[in-house]
Amino acid sequence: MTQAPDAPADSTAPTPYDLLGGEAMVRAFCARFYHLMDSLPGAAACRAVHPASLERAEQRLYEYLTGWLGGPPLYTSQYGHPRLRMRHMGASIGDEEIKGWLLCFHQAWAEHVPPSPLSSTIVERVEGLAWHMANRA
Repeated sequence: MTQAPDAPADSTAPTPYDLLGGEAMVRAFCARFYHLMDSLPGAAACRAVHPASLERAEQRLYEYLTGWLGGPPLYTSQYGHPRLRMRHMGASIGDEEIKGWLLCFHQAWAEHVPPSPLSSTIVERVEGLAWHMANRA
C-alpha cells in the first residue's frame, strides 16, 4: 500500500492528497489522531506500544500519508520503501492495539474529511492495512 488510492493516470489531474485538502488536512488529521491516542480510553493498548512522546510518530504518519495520498514522497525520500509491517515488528500488535489505532483513525478522519466515495475507499484500505499489522494472536 505505497501508492495513492485510485491515483489518477494523468499526472496533471488532482491526486487524493489535493482533493482532500493537501498539507493542511494531513497535518491537522495527524495532530488530531495522536491527540486522540493520548486521550481515548479505547486507544490505551495502542498508546502503550508507543514511546512517551508521540511527536516522532506524528511526523512519520504525516510524511507517510502525504506520499501515500499522492502528495510529495516525504517518507520514501527519507526512509526508503515503507515496509510498514517490518518497521512495526518491534511493537507487540494484536487486536486491542489495532482496534485502538482504528478508533483514533476513524474519529480523526471523520472530523477532517467529508464523506465521499474517495474517503470511503481510503478508509477501507487503511482498515485492511491496520489489520495486516498484527504480529501476535
